[in-house]
Amino acid sequence: MNRRNFVSGCLLSAGAVASGAAVAQGPPERNVGGRHPNLAAAQRLCQQAYERIVAAQQANEWDLDGHAQRAKDLLDQADGQLKAAAIASNRNHR
Repeated sequence: MNRRNFVSGCLLSAGAVASGAAVAQGPPERNVGGRHPNLAAAQRLCQQAYERIVAAQQANEWDLDGHAQRAKDLLDQADGQLKAAAIASNRNHR
């Protein structure tokens, strides 16, 4: 196997892994519901922020030292907390 084929294979494999990771983890799910417009707005902003981070990763060829991925993980956590807040509100204010 010559060097050119090896490099091409490595690049193709890296691209497949990166695209698979991007597809596997999507933006936060908006699932608060209509009873909580402020929480729904916060979820919408989390989703927009997530999408901007994905765009930044693609523009910088994913070379952000893991910080962008960490930010996406934190947005996923924030989304979960917003959902939990809506559930708690529903439970406490029937």
